[in-house]
Amino acid sequence: MKRFFDVVGSLQPEVAAVAVLWTAAKAAGAPRPLGDLLKCSRADERRVRRVAWRLKETMKLGRRLSVEDYVKALAARVNLPAPMVKSAVELLERNRRVLAGKNPWVSAAAALWLASFKRLGLLKALAKAAGATTVSIRKAADRMRV
Repeated sequence: MKRFFDVVGSLQPEVAAVAVLWTAAKAAGAPRPLGDLLKCSRADERRVRRVAWRLKETMKLGRRLSVEDYVKALAARVNLPAPMVKSAVELLERNRRVLAGKNPWVSAAAALWLASFKRLGLLKALAKAAGATTVSIRKAADRMRV
């Protein structure tokens, strides 16, 4: 129970409530459209989807995803070598405070891009694999201290 509170404890109550209801309905085998639940709430759809995804990942893994998990997944999608992954994880660990609350996929992509010494074609590949824009990755990379 505590691990679920870690996921939803710091969020707006209406977002957490809708996400939990939507996830529970899916798990019970009676899925409801998210629009139905949003009609009686002031919650933002994007935030509810994000929290529901976190809940699903927590239920699946039994723990919250670490930064290293995001970096490894992204590196596997783009076929990057292990030393680059290691240096990207170290870079993210050093910049943990700067990136708190930011999209973990964008942060992982920015760290991998910086670890590759800003290789030109890699930025677009990382953006596509992370589901983000090249601009957001560049801005996240600018916030990091190398």
